[in-house]
Amino acid sequence: MHTLTEQDDSRSSRATLWLIVTTLFWGGSFIFNKIGFREIPPLTFFFFRFALATLLMGVLCLPRLHRFDWRTFRTGLTVGLALAATNLSFVLGVSGTSVSRAGFLNNLFVLLIPLLCFAFWRERFDRWTAAGLFLALAGIWQLAQGGVEGFNRGDLLSTLCALFIALHIISVSRLLRDEDIYLVSLVQFATVAAVGGLLFLVLPATSYTVSWVSAGSLVYCAIFPTVICFTLQNTYQRYTTPTKAGLIYTLDPVWSMLGGTLLLGERLTAGEWIGCSLIFASVVLPLTVKRLRERHLGIDYRAGSVAVD
Repeated sequence: MHTLTEQDDSRSSRATLWLIVTTLFWGGSFIFNKIGFREIPPLTFFFFRFALATLLMGVLCLPRLHRFDWRTFRTGLTVGLALAATNLSFVLGVSGTSVSRAGFLNNLFVLLIPLLCFAFWRERFDRWTAAGLFLALAGIWQLAQGGVEGFNRGDLLSTLCALFIALHIISVSRLLRDEDIYLVSLVQFATVAAVGGLLFLVLPATSYTVSWVSAGSLVYCAIFPTVICFTLQNTYQRYTTPTKAGLIYTLDPVWSMLGGTLLLGERLTAGEWIGCSLIFASVVLPLTVKRLRERHLGIDYRAGSVAVD
């Protein structure tokens, strides 16, 4: 018979594996969004992606619909608006800069979460996180100096996306309690699709074509970084610590950079490499220090984690 510690260790190991897989899918979304934008405008792609994701999640949720209630709708709508802002700024950011720059700038959400928690709830803000913020500012400055176009509109929107990612994560952690995570995800996706549909109807029509390549990119983005990643994240992140999860998520820009280099032929200048490295270090440094403290205390998983039904 397994002890509680052995069970938790096993869950923590599985969580690590599946969260790494999640970052791989997320990294791929930068590549496939960029490919899809060659034929489908970013806002149209944004709408189609979440309309398809809503349909797929709706099918998955059919056996759970009897649990749907007003509280689930309200929670899903609130976090869905944050998710809409996140993905809207994401597609506009990626369309205006390289996937490598966008990936590293998006990852600044790890630093912005404790900063926002300090600003709104006066939660502890340690010196290592402060050091990370200084490194991040140095990295952004270096990107502005090292890039051909300086710190352009796409970079600004990718940085803004990091803020919305942080707000979405905070809203989920603050609002999501005993609701069914699949039903909440369904409402989230439907909210984002509704925002995308509204923009699609209100903004001037833009012509587009859909080939097998752009259709494949759309299907990938709807299934893997949306339906599958949200399910994996909500299922397995509870079996590890926030610090360890944050360290795993730093792999996201690494995958996007590799994909941009190998598949899209993007090349960074020396200054951009320095800037991205500083931004990467700004996130990894405080998380590594916190993780070492956790390991010293023998903390490798969240206490009181329960299985998902």
